[in-house]
Amino acid sequence: MLDFLNPVKGFAVTFRQMFRKVDTVEYPEVKKPTAPRYHGRHQLNRWPDGLEKCIGCELCAWACPADAIYVEGGSNTESERYSPGERYGAVYQINYLRCILCGLCVEACPTRALTMTNEYELANDSRESLIWTKEQLVAPLQPGMEAPPHPMRLGDSEEDYYRLGPSFAAAQPTDLLSMLARSRGADGAPDAPAAEPPAEGSEPRADAGGT
Repeated sequence: MLDFLNPVKGFAVTFRQMFRKVDTVEYPEVKKPTAPRYHGRHQLNRWPDGLEKCIGCELCAWACPADAIYVEGGSNTESERYSPGERYGAVYQINYLRCILCGLCVEACPTRALTMTNEYELANDSRESLIWTKEQLVAPLQPGMEAPPHPMRLGDSEEDYYRLGPSFAAAQPTDLLSMLARSRGADGAPDAPAAEPPAEGSEPRADAGGT
């Protein structure tokens, strides 16, 4: 094509769009659903017993390319426990003036504590209101959950939580309370396995230290 026609080529897309029907969305009265894995507002998740998944490791803050996350870790005690293990996120803030919703913080989280929801309405006319705190980001309590601080209900260690957590999360809310009760004894310790009855015709076996 001749060089003097190059400007016309540049306007080809414009000319094609001029004769197409305009797709107008009456927002906010009409809202289009987002994609299932849309990167929206963040959420700090909980374990099925209500303890927080965040362990205050600050890996999300280190992974953030916009330096939008601020975390301060705190130490759990036997009398005041907010998460399994030694530490929890005492202070958690996300500055949505800086956040680019890239999701790198979610990839860096070792406990799946931080995920992204489909909520995208974050605009505000106050800069201070766009700095979200832990109280705004943490997931609400679901049926069967207990507000922390409280002792660990799913086991005695972090390993128990990672091992039993998925089965508790898949349970129905009505079954969760009974599962929690069965997983812990009346004295707060895990239930001991039931002893098997002796086979018919066999004699009772003495203990290893017996005579």
